[in-house]
Amino acid sequence: MSLGDIFQGYDEVLAEVLVALTPILVLFLVFMLVYKLPKEMLIKFIVGVVFSFAGLALFLQGVKAGFMPVGSEMGAILGNLPYKWILIPLGFILGFVATMAEPAVRILSSEVEESSSGYIKSNIILYTLCLGVGIFIALGMTRIVYGIPFYYIIIPGYLLAIILMFFSQPSFTAVAFDSGGVATGPMTVTFIMALAVGAADVIEGRDAVIDGFGLIALVALAPIIMVMLLGFLYPTEEDDEEDQGQGEETGVSPDSPEPESKETAVPEDQLAEDTTQDQPADYESQSTEQAEDENDRSQEKQKDSGTGEFEHRSTGNDNFDEEGNGHDPDTKA
Repeated sequence: MSLGDIFQGYDEVLAEVLVALTPILVLFLVFMLVYKLPKEMLIKFIVGVVFSFAGLALFLQGVKAGFMPVGSEMGAILGNLPYKWILIPLGFILGFVATMAEPAVRILSSEVEESSSGYIKSNIILYTLCLGVGIFIALGMTRIVYGIPFYYIIIPGYLLAIILMFFSQPSFTAVAFDSGGVATGPMTVTFIMALAVGAADVIEGRDAVIDGFGLIALVALAPIIMVMLLGFLYPTEEDDEEDQGQGEETGVSPDSPEPESKETAVPEDQLAEDTTQDQPADYESQSTEQAEDENDRSQEKQKDSGTGEFEHRSTGNDNFDEEGNGHDPDTKA
């Protein structure tokens, strides 16, 4: 396969990408003129437009030159096998890995985690979408292999989605319907659909248009059901309010640490005894003497206040008689 074969019809792809990006470019230029955005932002925008134009053009050309022909050929080979049931597990695997490779799915998962402040992890949303798409693609392959009518699957599926809307949490319902849109990205549409159409084209009694298409509708339905079912695994707002109410009634906050057990808690009496036992002997004797001195002083004060008498305390130079009158010791009585 030459390089010319790879880029055959590339001018048409460039025209399609240019038509798709032109409205965005015009809208940004209007904002530049009206709101006078800084020049640095204009430079970043031009760089982004150039990379987006080149990436979209190369991707779409790769889809036309590689993904779709290879998918159709693989579907034809698998459809000609004597054991056609191999399409069912293979469809599950391809749906799982194709959804994991979708850039839009990863962006949605990270946005959900950021918006929920980490309450809903991005990996949980990612693997939920991958699992749901894998299951429904396997179901679509089962429809192709055994000739099950399409409305036998799509009508009960959407009825189940409508019923789940009334019971699932509103936040998960909104995420679910957005997930249905991002799961049907370029990886799934270009490869899985080509595989299904190629298989239906070679299986006897199947029609490529009637049986090959409709698989993308199942892919869009899968995340809606799976994400709303995921919402039942998370506690609702009513459950959180009940837990908070029980915590207020018992006086214990759900986030407060657990109280100490009776085995580790030490009684106050025992703690006081242990404290006194740890005191040295000298400390006990000193405290006893201090208590006795304070007792004697209080008794003396009570005696003085009761009698009103003046106690005579002898000194080295005594100039007072027994009754408290002053006199000169050299004077004769």
